[in-house]
Amino acid sequence: MAPTAALVRTALNATSHLATAPPGRVAFELFRHPIRRSRVRRSERELHELAVTEELTVNGKRVRVYRWGDGRRPVLLVHGWQSRASRFAPYVRGLLDLGMSPIGFDAPGHGDSAGRTTTILEYRELIGRLAERHGPFEAVLAHSFGVCCAFLALAEGVPAGRLVAVAGVAEFGFLVEGFAATLGLNDRLEKDLARRIDRLLFPGVEAIWQRFDATHRPELVTAPILVVHDEQDDVVPLRQARLLHRAYGEPQLRLITTRGLGHRRVLTEPTVVDNVLAFLAEPLPAAPRALAAGG
Repeated sequence: MAPTAALVRTALNATSHLATAPPGRVAFELFRHPIRRSRVRRSERELHELAVTEELTVNGKRVRVYRWGDGRRPVLLVHGWQSRASRFAPYVRGLLDLGMSPIGFDAPGHGDSAGRTTTILEYRELIGRLAERHGPFEAVLAHSFGVCCAFLALAEGVPAGRLVAVAGVAEFGFLVEGFAATLGLNDRLEKDLARRIDRLLFPGVEAIWQRFDATHRPELVTAPILVVHDEQDDVVPLRQARLLHRAYGEPQLRLITTRGLGHRRVLTEPTVVDNVLAFLAEPLPAAPRALAAGG
């Protein structure tokens, strides 16, 4: 655990014995604010600068969108927490070679977009608006927090031919559990944080812990799915991928596990990139005859 996290953990837990509210507010603010903004890496810069950019606005926040290719066969790239669209640079060239057109965005509070915070519902709105503007998507490729956002969007009607989930979060509640474990929050603070998320981050939204789960109502996501997860992921444990596998099952969902790549390197490892591109290049399964005939 980093020294900063250790200091925050000690302060929050110590104060919680006196009054729940002040440390609860601190934990809530830490939860909803990305601690840092990722920069474009040197290895990503060339492809990043070749993108055509445009802007959208969500909840008053300016969002930067990146597009490559001629617009045919669009593939949406959905980054995770404290990340940015440029992290998908290893996939962009391969997607272009397959005749596909990658589209990515920096979520609010990330990359070159405005704002300081974002939510799964803002991701959901952005994915939907990009689908209206550039879709339907040939595929959606998501990483980490972006995975549960992508599942939500597809379950709520965004059209996509395939879904790739790398190191993904399946249970929305895991975000609280993982955050609390990282900072070593006690049970009282963890429960208080969950209440604040429900009441303050999503006021008026019902059943968020069920609705935002990627495993909720799996019959609503019918696209073929590839899940890639590292056995030693210390941010999002492998059991999240197992939950997806259990909910969707084979042959719809194919699970690939790696070892020694962790949570971030698994996204850019060349063998993972090759497997993802091969999955996207496969012919789509034929629709059932009755559906194909419109029956």
